[in-house]
Amino acid sequence: MSQNAKNLIDGKWVDARSKKTFKSVNPADTGEVVGVAPQSGAEDVEKAVAAARSAFREWALTPAPRRGEILFRAAESLSRQKSELGELVAREMGKVMPEALGDVQEAIDMTYHMAGEGRRLSGETVPSELPDKDAKSVRVPIGVVAQITPWNFPVAIPSWKITPALVCGNTIVFKPSSETPICATRFVEILHEAGLAPGVLNLVHGAGATVGKAMVGHPQVNAVSFTGSNPVGEKLAGICGSLHKQFTMETGGKNPILVMEDADLELAVEGCIWGGFGTTGQRCTAASRVIVHEAIFGPFVAAFVERAKRLRLGSPLDEKVDVGPVISESQFNKILNYIEIGKREGAKLLLGGKSFTKGACSKGHFIEPTIFSEVKPKMRVAQEEIFGPVVSILRVRSLGEAIDVANDTLFGLSAAIYTQDVNTSAVAERDLDTGIVYINASTIGAEIQLPFGGTKRTGLGPREAGGRGGALELYTKWKVIYRDFSGKLQRAQIDK
Repeated sequence: MSQNAKNLIDGKWVDARSKKTFKSVNPADTGEVVGVAPQSGAEDVEKAVAAARSAFREWALTPAPRRGEILFRAAESLSRQKSELGELVAREMGKVMPEALGDVQEAIDMTYHMAGEGRRLSGETVPSELPDKDAKSVRVPIGVVAQITPWNFPVAIPSWKITPALVCGNTIVFKPSSETPICATRFVEILHEAGLAPGVLNLVHGAGATVGKAMVGHPQVNAVSFTGSNPVGEKLAGICGSLHKQFTMETGGKNPILVMEDADLELAVEGCIWGGFGTTGQRCTAASRVIVHEAIFGPFVAAFVERAKRLRLGSPLDEKVDVGPVISESQFNKILNYIEIGKREGAKLLLGGKSFTKGACSKGHFIEPTIFSEVKPKMRVAQEEIFGPVVSILRVRSLGEAIDVANDTLFGLSAAIYTQDVNTSAVAERDLDTGIVYINASTIGAEIQLPFGGTKRTGLGPREAGGRGGALELYTKWKVIYRDFSGKLQRAQIDK
């Protein structure tokens, strides 16, 4: 059943000023329209920013525990509607149902966690070097925040950005991906219904080239948070730098799994299947490279290919299905083009390599799980993010070589190693140049209570999610306060 979305501006659900709309379709069955959303422009952004600016002072002065209570109510509502939202994620984004429900659960977890931060927004109090004087630091909100999210986690990633920004006292202008506007609208509805005042959270649908550009460049926007492609992120970083705006981005990865000679082979195979083909490879943490020690290369490859052959493609709503569609025709064509690039580079195609159109897959964007072997580290399929069900296997002779190969990309988001040797794992966790390292687990499965992000060209600025160095570092600025109650002039570093 098709659903209509609107923009939320100053507490009112409205159409775009232009009255133009666009359709969101089911990637598993492109004949099904999931919903229709406004095709907004710069005028709509102007109104949303003005509303956010007007609402800022009152929201910032609302005690943080009260802000947290609104998020708690939203988390409760998300929990009650988990099944309904999960089905919507499956239909609009194409995740199989267990993963779609996991997407929603992540938003529930994040919203509860950030609700608790309403009573934990701590600074520090330290001794002054002078008598009758105290010294402390406190967190204060940034102001109006622009947030731009991708389609692959259409409920979870908005929760990563919106909930910490709100609990810290900021107001928001939010632009979700045009591929998943209905999921984003439903998430915003739940937050709004939990008790947010008009203008605190504003939603503007539309294209990045118009809506996103207007948001990022707006002089009344104080900070920008972006998750998406690396070229777009780097362009936005330049704009924000020139305008002195606080900025954070997370833009992808080329994540490796190292399988050493002493690995539990069955466990490693399962981890590589999940990392490579979970969410149809459409995760920034997907394991698109598997780096295998030569001592077990043959047995691993044979087991991995055999296990991948058993993956079932089909409708995400079918509980028997393992792999759903890719999100769009453009992404579908991009992945198939990368497969052809791999062939031309000399990689050996072991499995898949083409579209899948049988049965329930005949009306959607389905690609067979694809495995390349004999991949060299400098091949494009080993260097560039494909964002699809394509895994490259590389052969190495030692742990040191494995780590060198793993680190030899422009990205550094997530990495994993399978080994039974504690010393091997210690070296790997020290030397792998990624923001996240897993030991005997796949490259996906981050938890919200710790920061999420990577090194090198994966990201820039404070990390997402919780923990020290997480989202609170983006959505607050530090204020240091010295209070002198001595009644006389005291000069620090001089009057000692």
